[in-house]
Amino acid sequence: MTVTLVLTCLFIAILGVLVSAPLSLVPALHVYNVIGLLVLIYLPLSAFLGPMFMIMFMFGLLVGYAMMNTLTSVYFSTPDDSTIFIVLPAQKYLTQGRGHEAVLLSAIGGLIGVFFLAVLVPLTMGVMGTLRELLAPHLFWILALITVFILMSEWPKDFSRGQSKLERLAKGWSTLIPGIFTFFIAGFFGFIIMRSQVIPAHRGFQTLLPAFVGLFAVPWILTNLVSEMDIPEQHVTDSVDIEGKNAARGGAAGCLGGLLAAFFPAVTGGTGGLLAGHATAQRDERSFILSQGASKMVYYVGAAFLLFIPGLHLTRGTMGIMVNLFYTPQTTSEFFLVAGVIAICGFIAFLLLIVMSKFAIKIVENIPVTKLNIGVLIIIHVIVLVVTSWQGLMIMWIGTSIGLVPVMFHSRRLNCLGVLLFPLMIELGGHGAFLAGLFGLS
Repeated sequence: MTVTLVLTCLFIAILGVLVSAPLSLVPALHVYNVIGLLVLIYLPLSAFLGPMFMIMFMFGLLVGYAMMNTLTSVYFSTPDDSTIFIVLPAQKYLTQGRGHEAVLLSAIGGLIGVFFLAVLVPLTMGVMGTLRELLAPHLFWILALITVFILMSEWPKDFSRGQSKLERLAKGWSTLIPGIFTFFIAGFFGFIIMRSQVIPAHRGFQTLLPAFVGLFAVPWILTNLVSEMDIPEQHVTDSVDIEGKNAARGGAAGCLGGLLAAFFPAVTGGTGGLLAGHATAQRDERSFILSQGASKMVYYVGAAFLLFIPGLHLTRGTMGIMVNLFYTPQTTSEFFLVAGVIAICGFIAFLLLIVMSKFAIKIVENIPVTKLNIGVLIIIHVIVLVVTSWQGLMIMWIGTSIGLVPVMFHSRRLNCLGVLLFPLMIELGGHGAFLAGLFGLS
């Protein structure tokens, strides 16, 4: 691999980071939607344009998004499956005028995730193959245990109210039942849209976009519109107040959670970070935000990076699957090239995030909250309509009705992740065909 080729690949990757900066401010626009469209454009041109150039641009785009997609979660309250857990503490920071601080905490976590991917993963890549062989036959049970944990971690919110034991029991289950209901109804919803061709065939790779937007983003916006949340003047700081041990614990938990999400199908960065946070007894709010930043970086980028580990070539994540459509990594030098690109792009994305956060602050301070949320809601509808047609809007509205259940009954929004966990668990357990026949989907 020549120096000229390496420098060209690096330049293209940096270009991808720069492109990701403005895209990170577009609510509900997921990087996988952009990458999917890029692949469709690239495939007819693949004979004229080398695959590594396309791959480098995609990695730059992915690293930039993984670092900067915190912006829409913090300032516009439009999370995706990996940032859903950031929103609640981030909104608290935002209402205290500390939204920029929340962004910085997430960015520091993202940098720790970059270090983990670029330095520690190459040092331990020999273990990955063994880990894959050990865990592959047990994916069904692993997902089942994660599901059990999610359902059991739903805790009564009103157990101290009521005059009698029966009344207190009823109050406790008034949040537990909606939480469990949300998981399974979201799960059946995900199973149906994955098994049926609701979205037009030529847009089928975007099937989950409207579901995620409806489950996670739209309910937050509607809640903000109803509550008429007031955003105070934001304080821009150049530092964050977090102890080194808490940063280390949060970063380690986030990297562990992100690796779990990258390695196991249907486990997202947010879920992985939450599991790792419980495993490491994480309690501090700042370290939690930091851990989520690390988790989503390792989740998004690590899933694609696994494809390039020599001897492993593990296809995980949407980008890994799409790269595998037109290229299979063959040399160790490609792996280390990608590792170097991740490190450099991660640092550039960190600097860009600071600038973009200040720009986002100007938006939220100069546009009334109600108008801002209505504008975001319109943008979301336009994106879903353009990418998935009118059928996608129907899926989004159904997803919104499910996503509003935990909002109305004060249960955990984490249960909406049943849309991914339940269908894959059913398929891995070998019951997909039976359940599809039961619903008339086969």
